[in-house]
Amino acid sequence: MNGLEFILAGALAAALPMLLAALGEMVVEKAGLLNLGLEGMMALGAAIAFICVYHTDMHVVGFVGAAVASALLAMIFAGLAIGVRANEVATGLAVGVLGLGLSSLFGNRYESLTISGLPEFSLPILSDIPVIGPTLLTQDIVVWLSLIGAVALWYTLTHTKLGLIITAVGENPDAARAIGYPVSVIRTAAVVFGGAMCGLAGAYASTVYTPLWADGMIAGRGWIALALVIFGTWKTGRIVFGAVMFGVLSLGELTAQALGVGLPSQVLSSLPYIVTILMLVLISKRAMQKTAGT
Repeated sequence: MNGLEFILAGALAAALPMLLAALGEMVVEKAGLLNLGLEGMMALGAAIAFICVYHTDMHVVGFVGAAVASALLAMIFAGLAIGVRANEVATGLAVGVLGLGLSSLFGNRYESLTISGLPEFSLPILSDIPVIGPTLLTQDIVVWLSLIGAVALWYTLTHTKLGLIITAVGENPDAARAIGYPVSVIRTAAVVFGGAMCGLAGAYASTVYTPLWADGMIAGRGWIALALVIFGTWKTGRIVFGAVMFGVLSLGELTAQALGVGLPSQVLSSLPYIVTILMLVLISKRAMQKTAGT
């Protein structure tokens, strides 16, 4: 497999943890909140999922357990940020640290253990397309379900009453409250949904993408997911594109090493984070220019 085929084969799988977490955070931010605890929620979901799959050998149990655990952690954030009106930035950071600590606590006994991943399968007919068929179109079931879910989320947010309500609560909570919508309940539901998505993201990372447990394996993906929401300007399609781009960058390190590119591995492994910083700078500069123009 050459470098291009390697990237095509692994780009979607590498992007999926960041994509799932970013889509969940997009809903949270559309509802008018900012949750900085994504990293910890993903880490907790990864640990719980690995433990569940290790003992049951059932990936469904792992994904459900991860979603529930991270959703419960998200409820702590919601209770503080919405219930008692604590500073959401500080609360998100605290919850994120809590999630990281709990993942280390629960996963300590399982360090370096491995489990079986999920098999991949190709789409009928399309799998016969040269190069793309056996690589990009050959993925595990979670990738295909996630792409379908991304389309469903886009449709819900843009073409349904529920999506309009979430947007209204985020943009003008006083007006939404005045016409009878329970703003706190809707925001809490959005936060719980975002937490569950972080759990699914962590579960995929620890039980499918790299089916082993290692403390710190999320390795900044939660922060990249947070940046993806801004990069994608809160639009599902752009977030999907951005996640795939970061997936390609994360595989670029391995591809460059395989091709003998003479760059230090530390530089290659830092590429996704360098690009994240550059994107945020460009987006901030553009926002400042628009503000100055008005």
